[in-house]
Amino acid sequence: MRKVDVINRLEEKVLAGQEVTREEARELGELDGPDLYQLFAAASRIRDLRAGTKVDLCSIVNAKSGACSENCKFCAQSAHHQTEIDIYDLLDEESILERALQMEAEGAKRYSLVTSGRGIREGDFVKVLGIYRRLARETNLKLCASLGIITEDMARRLKETGVTTYHHNLETAASYFPQICTTHSYQDRINTIKACRAAGLAICSGGIISMGESMAQRLEMAFALRELNVQSVPLNILSPIAGTPLEKQNVLPPLEILQTIAIYRFILPEASLRFAAGRENALRNLQAMGYLAGINATLVGSYLTTSGRTVAEDIQMILDMGLEVEA
Repeated sequence: MRKVDVINRLEEKVLAGQEVTREEARELGELDGPDLYQLFAAASRIRDLRAGTKVDLCSIVNAKSGACSENCKFCAQSAHHQTEIDIYDLLDEESILERALQMEAEGAKRYSLVTSGRGIREGDFVKVLGIYRRLARETNLKLCASLGIITEDMARRLKETGVTTYHHNLETAASYFPQICTTHSYQDRINTIKACRAAGLAICSGGIISMGESMAQRLEMAFALRELNVQSVPLNILSPIAGTPLEKQNVLPPLEILQTIAIYRFILPEASLRFAAGRENALRNLQAMGYLAGINATLVGSYLTTSGRTVAEDIQMILDMGLEVEA
């Protein structure tokens, strides 16, 4: 069977409401050359028909930075690595509100506090709950949280303040996770996702590609996300940071990154596939093609330890690709 016929057959299957299998996804992972452009076009059509043409914009604030007990190899905030990042405790309420209002004015529709660490101390958690109550009163933003490993009870307390979504990445495939982190387990992450869902929160979970994993392992993560019924899937691309164990890791070629995004759209046809950190440097002049490959959500503004583009630039890129920004 010609490669283009494989793409067409699987596109028809997904548009008919059926799921691609692991073997079928593997076939898409073996495509190369001009066939990739056929794959991107198919992923774009799947996005349009299964997820829509409106792009969701979210933003974050690095509410507590550095001194993290975990040893994730990619992360500048780990206390195990020698990096030059700012280290500070929980930001004050006014600073967090000020950034929220700024991001809302620039076009973001979602806003999340992100704190470093395995989890969050009860004292800080109580402060965070108060901050979310104020954000709910004084903004129209949909509120998300990313506070590390939490319990179902903590998730319920977050929901009571107005938080709708909890972010907790799988980071990579289960088979590759021990190569990336040894201070907590992959199961710890899955348990947190399940606890938050049990509390009634929507789930945002994805990972980082280009950490040395294989295409098969990238697809392994996609199927794990499908099994967990994750609604929002942020796709970060490694930004090698000096002082981390992955500082010399080669970043994947842009077309392979786009191929990965497109296959994720086949596997997760209705998910919010979210452009996240690393896209600017890794994709360079091909960044806009992420939308052709199936992206329908974007993290805008600055990231945790790296800076992004302006929100206006991202909105213009989305409009240039013939898509709409979700109101």
